[in-house]
Amino acid sequence: MAKGKVPTRDELLAFIRDSATPVGKREIARAWGLKGDQRIELKELLRDLRDSGDISADRAKTFRDPEALSDVAVLEIVRVDDDGHLIAVPRRHDEEKDGPPPRIEIAPQATRGGPAPAVGDRVLANLKRRGKAYEARIIRRLGSGPRKILGLYEEPEGGHGMGLVSPTDRKLRQSFEIRPADKEGAMPGDIVWVEPTGGTLSRRARVLERVGAMSDPRTISLIAIAANDIPVDFPQAALEEADRAHAAPLGHRLDLRDTPLVTIDGEDARDFDDAVFAEPDPAQPGGWRLLVAIADVAWYVRHDKPLDRAAYRRGTSVYFPDRVVPMLPEALSNHWCSLVPREDRPVLVAEMSIDAEGHLKRHRFHRAMMRSAARLTYTRVQRAIDGAPDAEIAPLMEPVIRPLYGAYKVLLAAREKRGALDLDLPERQVTLGTDGRIAEIGVRERLDSHKLIEESTTSPTPPSSRRCASSWPRSASPCRPARACGRAISIACSAPSRASRWRAWSTRPCCAARVRPSTVPTISAISAWRWRAMPISRHRSAAIPTWSSIAP
Repeated sequence: MAKGKVPTRDELLAFIRDSATPVGKREIARAWGLKGDQRIELKELLRDLRDSGDISADRAKTFRDPEALSDVAVLEIVRVDDDGHLIAVPRRHDEEKDGPPPRIEIAPQATRGGPAPAVGDRVLANLKRRGKAYEARIIRRLGSGPRKILGLYEEPEGGHGMGLVSPTDRKLRQSFEIRPADKEGAMPGDIVWVEPTGGTLSRRARVLERVGAMSDPRTISLIAIAANDIPVDFPQAALEEADRAHAAPLGHRLDLRDTPLVTIDGEDARDFDDAVFAEPDPAQPGGWRLLVAIADVAWYVRHDKPLDRAAYRRGTSVYFPDRVVPMLPEALSNHWCSLVPREDRPVLVAEMSIDAEGHLKRHRFHRAMMRSAARLTYTRVQRAIDGAPDAEIAPLMEPVIRPLYGAYKVLLAAREKRGALDLDLPERQVTLGTDGRIAEIGVRERLDSHKLIEESTTSPTPPSSRRCASSWPRSASPCRPARACGRAISIACSAPSRASRWRAWSTRPCCAARVRPSTVPTISAISAWRWRAMPISRHRSAAIPTWSSIAP
C-alpha cells in the first residue's frame, strides 16, 4: 500500500472486501494517507464502484462487499465441526440460489446462567469477518427452530373428526391431536410429519407432510429416509450439469482399453466402480503384475459446482432393500461413473508388481482410460474356478480369471505368513418377496471370489499410505488433531479410487505426515466417511500431493 497515492480500482476493491467491518471514506483516506484533491478523486472512485455494484453503501456512508453478510444477522446453528466449534448459517440462506453458505463460527462466550447454544437454535448475533469466514458473537438466543415429529396418523372412534398422531420415536411418549383443518389430507394409517402448534404442555399439532401408508412395506424405507433427513430430489442445477456430462477424452491418460479389466460384484449390485486385472510379471519369476482401477468420479464432479454441492450434502449413496438414494444423479452413478462393459471410462489405476512371496516390489499410480471386458459376479466367478464356467466367462479363464486367482493366492499366503487379522464374520442376507415383505433371512455365503476382490482392492493401501505420508510436508502450525489427519491420509491412500473422491486429503496441509502408515485403515473402515469429489489436477502444488506427484 503506497502512502500518499490514490489507490487503483482493484486495490480499493480488495481493501473493502478484506475489511472485517464496513469502512467509510475517512478510514480509507487515512489508510492511504490521502489529502486535499486526492480525497475528491477517492470519492469519485467510490461512487463508480457503488454504481457498478462492486460495493454497497449504507446510511452511515460506509462501504462493504455486497456479498458480505450484515454486521447483525439471525443465524441457525446447524452442526459441530471436528474441533468442537458450533457452525451456523444465515437463517434465510438458499444454497441452490446463493451457493454454499460462508463458514460462520460461534465464538465461545459465557452463557450468564442461561442454556448454552446448541444445534437447532436460532440466535441473533454480531458478525465479524475473518477473511472469507465469519466469527459470530451471540446477542441473544431466539429459540429453537420448528420441531418436526414423525408419527402414525389415526382417527379414534368418537373423536368427532379429530386425528391423533403417535410418534415413531419411542422416547416421545406424548401423542398429538390434529384438528380436521390441520390434517392436510392425511388418512388413518398414514405416516406423517407433524409440527406442534402450542406450548410445551399443548398436545395440538398440524400435519406438514404425508410420507406414506403404514400398510405398504415400502413405507419403512420412506420412514428411514424422512427420519434421517436424507435428500432424495436433486437440485435442478445439479441435474442439468449431470445431463451435460459426456465421454472423457483420452488426453494424457494411460490407454488401458485393450487390457481385459473386469468388474466382479454381487448379483444385486447397482453400480460397478472398480475393476481388476492380473498377469505374470516377467521381471519377477512366480510373481504377478496387478492392476486395480476405479472410476474417476472427479472428472465429472468439479469443485464447488452444483453436482459437488449436492453430493457433499448427501455424503454417500444410501441403500435400502427396495430402493437406493444415490449420491449422484442417475446419469452419472449408473452411466458415466459406472464401469459398464465395452464402454470407455476414465479411471484411476494402481499398478503393482508382486514377487512370488507376495512382497510388493514396484508400484505406480495412473490416470487412465479403460474398457471393461465383462461384468462378472462372485457366484459366476466361483463356479468358473470350480470347473463350471459359463459361456461368457469361458474365453476369459486363461487371460483373466486364472491369473487373478494366482495373484490372490500369493497375496493370501503373504497375509497368513505375517499373521494379519482376518475377521471372517457371517453376513446376513435379507430376501424380499414379491409383496415387498421379508421372505427369508439367511447367511450370505462367503466365497474365494469375495476374498479375491478384497485382497486386490486393499493391496494399494500400504504403498500409497507410505508415499502419501512421506510426501505430505509437516506443517509449522498443525491445524487439526492428529486423529483427523490420520483420517485424511487413510481417505487418500486406501485405494486409488478414494483419492479422487474425498475432500479431506485436499484441504489445507497439516500434521498428516506424523501419522504412521501402519495406522491407516482399509477401505471398509472408512467407507462411511463423507467425500467431496474434487479434480486432483486442482491441487498440483508442493504442499498437497497428488497421485501423479507421488508415483515413483
